Order: sequence, then C-alpha cells, then structure tokens
Amino acid sequence: MADVQARIEAAAAHVKRDPAEVTLVAVTKTHGMDVIGVAYEAGLRHFGENRVEEAEEKIEAARRDLPGVYWHMIGHVQSRKTRQVAAYFEWVHSLDSFRVARRIGKAAAEAGKTLDALLQVNLSGEETKSGYDLSLWPEVGGQLDALGEEVAQMADLPGLRLRGLMTIAPYTAEPETVRPIFRRMRLLQEALRERFPALDWGQLSMGMTADFEVAVEEGATMVRVGTALFGPRACQVG
Repeated sequence: MADVQARIEAAAAHVKRDPAEVTLVAVTKTHGMDVIGVAYEAGLRHFGENRVEEAEEKIEAARRDLPGVYWHMIGHVQSRKTRQVAAYFEWVHSLDSFRVARRIGKAAAEAGKTLDALLQVNLSGEETKSGYDLSLWPEVGGQLDALGEEVAQMADLPGLRLRGLMTIAPYTAEPETVRPIFRRMRLLQEALRERFPALDWGQLSMGMTADFEVAVEEGATMVRVGTALFGPRACQVG
C-alpha cells in the first residue's frame, strides 16, 4: 500500500502537482473486512465497490467499526438498485443517464443526504464500456451537445451534487498508449467548465492498476486501484 502511494507521489512530482490533490480509492471487490481493516490501519479511507449486493454487508460493518470511511460506487448502476446506492455510498462515479441520476437523487434526498456524483464518459468507443459516448469528441460536437442536455437536467436535482467526470481507459500492458484518453478527459473537463461554470467539475476519476501513474500525470484527482494494493483476484477491476 505504501508502494502505491509512493508511485502516486512520484507521478505527481513529475508534473509538479501536489500529491495531496489525488485520492486513492481502494477497490475492494471480492475482498472481505479483514483486508479492508488492514487497509484502514494503513491509512486508507476511501473504498470502491462495483456491486451493491457485495458492498452492503461490508459497508454496514465499516460503519460500526471503521470511522471516517467513504464508500464509492464505481460500477454500473442499475435502475432497480438506485435506492441502495443512495443509502450506502457517499460517492457514485458511474452516472450515465438522467433517468438513473433522477432516481438516485430522489432516493438520497428522501434519506436526508446529498450524494457526490461523477458522470461516466466513454472516450474509447469500446462497446463493452458504459458511459456517455464521447468517443468522437471534439470532432463530432454533437456528442458534447447531447451530454450538455443531460447535465442541464441534472444540475438542480435534489440529493445529487455533480462533482466531475469518470472514465475507464482500454486495458493495456503499455500505459503510454492510453495517455491520449486521459488527456482528452482533461480537455472535456475544461469544455464543460466553460458551458456550466456554476457547477463543480473539479474531480477526474481515471486510472487503475495498469495506468494510474499516467492518469495522475494527466490530471486525475481520483485513481481506482485494486490489484496493485491487494494482489490479483478472480475478477480484476483495477
């Protein structure tokens, strides 16, 4: 765990960034409370899960035993799971439709909380990835217009606070090949700031085990890391 943090700090220093700007989200999919407890003792406070069903028991245990922990929903959100997402998580990284955003915001407001949210964008064009399709942006400006229409509807939803963007780059053994994806993500952030200056676009969730150092160099404020922290698992997510 110290090694991952050191790598984040080195990547930030390489581009003269403050490493304190980067939040390490420990992806704990398939891992139990024993592993989470060790990570907590090592100083980690942000944890990410992909599936509500797996996360519920962990989050309930953490609320009892681990004060000051923040839970991030980083997987696709199904409409029928929006109430659970609102109840259990502080952050959702994977909003990809106004319909889901409205349902989550309504559930969060009813629970008396405000959920911090990121819009998931698909910059690679991979059909297996969720998110708003920005694979041809900026050449095809209509893709940003379509996203802007959704943002305008989400801006004033109760129970929801837009905080930025998330993307998943194509998996690669050579991280430099995905640097253009992360660079375009930062340009998209700037474009949305111009269109919606009243909203907070400060967070960029990008980078996993294979590429988080490149993501930090290109402006990531959150990196979602599992394997580099906890070792390989059956279904790798980071």
